[in-house]
Amino acid sequence: MSEHSIACEVTGVWTQYGTTVIHRDLNLKVYTGEVMALVGGSGSGKTTLLRHIIGLTTPSRGEIRLFGVNLAQLDRDGARQARNRFGMLFQQGALFSALTVYENIAFPLRELRQFDEDAIHLLVMHKLALVELEPKHAWLLPSQLSGGMIKRVALARALALEPELLVLDEPTAGLDPDRSEKFVQLIKNLRKQLGLTVIFVTHDLDTLVGMTDRVAVLADQHIIASCSLPELANINHPFAQNFFQGVSERLERTNKWKIAPTP
Repeated sequence: MSEHSIACEVTGVWTQYGTTVIHRDLNLKVYTGEVMALVGGSGSGKTTLLRHIIGLTTPSRGEIRLFGVNLAQLDRDGARQARNRFGMLFQQGALFSALTVYENIAFPLRELRQFDEDAIHLLVMHKLALVELEPKHAWLLPSQLSGGMIKRVALARALALEPELLVLDEPTAGLDPDRSEKFVQLIKNLRKQLGLTVIFVTHDLDTLVGMTDRVAVLADQHIIASCSLPELANINHPFAQNFFQGVSERLERTNKWKIAPTP
């Protein structure tokens, strides 16, 4: 694929806190339009990498480019424009507890300062409909929502500015199997409907198999493999082999053994 089709490129990234090295010469490419899962053992630095990708934190060295642009080299206005091209769904939703559902979704729209209140109202209601919530839910507080509804509201807020890239940290954590399956289906529908590129971290194997085009395996402080799920069988590394044993049954059950071509 040509260079412009890379949505996210991580090159030579090191993350170090004191003498503790989290990432060592880590490299990763995520192509436009694909769903990339990031997996690894507990404490391997998956969420830290997500935070680097969206610019919340800065690696000790190395470069991260989104849509060909290095966020760290942009001025304030340029960085704001670049950040409008992605949305982030945090593990616990990270909704503002004192604000209604409506106000939570409206928040990034108001921050943009490009819409009047009538336009914001239309956009908020549209985003609620996108995540399959009703207009009446707009006036509830986060404390009045179920776990599944919190995820949907947080997703609506992440999509408020119509991003090209959606970043998800444990999107189905805390959901029962039925709600988890429905949320995965919602994300798949939105990915297709909106043409999204998706990067996500998950420990849930059903979520992984249900959503993923390719998987990036983080172990030994770097990405040891970036491939389709069936191709993990060919990766000679203990974590990859153990991980593949867990997903193989689900791959067989969902008829996903066909190996997708790597871009």
